[in-house]
Amino acid sequence: MAPSALTYRVRQIEDALDVLLFDRSSRQARLTEAGSELIREGQRLLAEIDAVANRVKRVATGWEAQFTVAVDSIINRTTVMELCEAFFALNPPTRLRIRAETLSGTLDALTSGLADLALGVVVDATANAGLQMKPLGAQRFVFAVAPHHSLAKAPEPLTDQVIRQHRIVAAADSVQRGSGLTVGLLGGQDVFTVTTMQAKLEAQLRGLGCGFLPEGLAQPYIETGRLVAKRVERQEHQVHASYAWRKTPTTSRGRALQWWLDQLEHNNTRNALMCMRSNDTE
Repeated sequence: MAPSALTYRVRQIEDALDVLLFDRSSRQARLTEAGSELIREGQRLLAEIDAVANRVKRVATGWEAQFTVAVDSIINRTTVMELCEAFFALNPPTRLRIRAETLSGTLDALTSGLADLALGVVVDATANAGLQMKPLGAQRFVFAVAPHHSLAKAPEPLTDQVIRQHRIVAAADSVQRGSGLTVGLLGGQDVFTVTTMQAKLEAQLRGLGCGFLPEGLAQPYIETGRLVAKRVERQEHQVHASYAWRKTPTTSRGRALQWWLDQLEHNNTRNALMCMRSNDTE
């Protein structure tokens, strides 16, 4: 660009912004603070434009612009983060989002379009023709109380009549519509409702109530004496979970969905997702 053309262009920018970009009081024009800021911001904007252009080109290759995974509270969060780490290692153009859900809210996030994949679906959705589901695994729950809770020394097995007399801690269903599911609650029982499995564990460690906890989550605290596992009269509490996604022809699936489904085909991945440990909630 000729010096005269460059000078004219700078004048146009100064007139448009109503600022001086160069100090012309001396023989050699020098950038003002405003001019320096314009260069810094201009460089940032140019880099962002390049990033958007690259992103658009890569999305055109089959990657989703955004991919959301709804993760139930019984799922191992450490394993989910390890999967996210492996996903990001591909350097995909896809923005990844994780939604924390509980009980029927996990499936609802998928059916309502808020998520593309649901991990830990515990409700039966086989009647939904628009979904595809595969088993993820089973999670055994144990009834546990703090050692200073009045049920800690109660005779076993605990009957429903005895349990009903004590406050139970429940993780709330995250479903946005309707009343949602309740698990392990007895009619007329006092309930302390919390939002996450971690909060439920914390409440039971403090003796604020009793209730069922995932065995892997509770076991370290049982071994150290911070929780006491109690046998109950009712049938053993076990949750069977699945993973689900909206049905699409294999040929038209986004590459992000296909990557996650490929990982879930491995037994080790499924087992790790269902193996909830105490350090997953710290």
